[in-house]
Amino acid sequence: MRLNDLDERILHALAEDARRSYADIGALVGLSAPAVKRRVDRLRAEGAITGFTVRVDPAALGWRTEGFIEIYCGRNTSPDDIHRGLERLPEVVAASTVTGDADAVVQVFAADMRHFEEVLERIASEPYVERTKSVLVLSPLLRRYTAGAPQWPGSRP
Repeated sequence: MRLNDLDERILHALAEDARRSYADIGALVGLSAPAVKRRVDRLRAEGAITGFTVRVDPAALGWRTEGFIEIYCGRNTSPDDIHRGLERLPEVVAASTVTGDADAVVQVFAADMRHFEEVLERIASEPYVERTKSVLVLSPLLRRYTAGAPQWPGSRP
């Protein structure tokens, strides 16, 4: 699916605030509220919009420790194997296969250091995991919750 400029601007507006009204988005992009609704409905039907959600500060839920775990797997471990092993852990908020020496990188939120260590031990105990390497986040420097391609200087508005 190829999105045009109006579709991308609508997606960026929704990514900033999914509760924004169609009228407000329309004022930003130069369309009527019904026209924005039709485009949003089409974007949902085509799969460009996969859902609407709320962003919650993990600390508000008691998750005060964040870390990343590199997973190094045995031979013939498929991404599906890794996915099945990780999806059972609610502390895992993101996981991706990666280039380089590690097979996957996992983002984890935990209540405290002991909890993080327990999650690390559960991941390391998966039969396909040969070893792990972890780092803890001291301070998040930048978090972006946007839609579409980044807007580089000189790119399309």
